[in-house]
Amino acid sequence: QVQLVESGGGSVQAGGSLRLSCAASGRTFSSYAMGWFRQAPGKEREFVAAISWSDGSTYYVDSVKGRFTISRDNAKNTVYLQMNSLKPEDTAVYYCAAGRYSGSYQGAYKYWGQGTQVTVSS
Repeated sequence: QVQLVESGGGSVQAGGSLRLSCAASGRTFSSYAMGWFRQAPGKEREFVAAISWSDGSTYYVDSVKGRFTISRDNAKNTVYLQMNSLKPEDTAVYYCAAGRYSGSYQGAYKYWGQGTQVTVSS
């Protein structure tokens, strides 16, 4: 069982930065792939970024490439999402998730956090 708690959301102006954190419980954190997803009002939840458990490979949706960076600290059982050059269209609730396989497929992730709100104003 893995419990995930996100933090770091908030309100920021366009062009600003935020760093989201996701703290995981459990001793097997390092064996899980971690992902970030987001859901904007009236839209379906979508993939943002993922990082593998094995070699740290990272994956991003095209709309955030070059602006967002996912990283993990296995010693702290924490995954991060550094978000730079934020745009109003990045406004959403951001969720972290843990699963055995990294990638954009939501069904591959077994554990989910409660989400943290990110609001970007123009």
